[in-house]
Amino acid sequence: MVLRQALLPRLLACLLVLLAGCSSAGDDGGAPAWADGMPTVQEADLPAEAQRTLDLVDTGGPFPYEEDGTVFGNFEGLLPQRENGYYLEYTVRTPGATDRGAQRIVIGAEGETYYTDDHYASFTAVLR
Repeated sequence: MVLRQALLPRLLACLLVLLAGCSSAGDDGGAPAWADGMPTVQEADLPAEAQRTLDLVDTGGPFPYEEDGTVFGNFEGLLPQRENGYYLEYTVRTPGATDRGAQRIVIGAEGETYYTDDHYASFTAVLR
């Protein structure tokens, strides 16, 4: 009986920890740590042009612009700070634009993927 009385509070505490962990996972959609504090979007919910750019990145090109695959400097400081060369950027074609437009995909060396539709004024973490 004494053993049961000592065990019950511990079991309840474990149950509360498990329940708290389950409820917090649903709040952020299971976003990875690198996306913490950022808006997120599923890859399938990106504009079709951005999805095509990611397909090109995944297959190694060919890319439509000479600047694609070059270093993104993160001068705005909106992405996590990393060493120079950590991030690469790719142009997302903008229908009707006469230049490269404002949309980009930025990819970190560990696969972190970000999308901007306002030329680096803001970023959305892409969940792939």
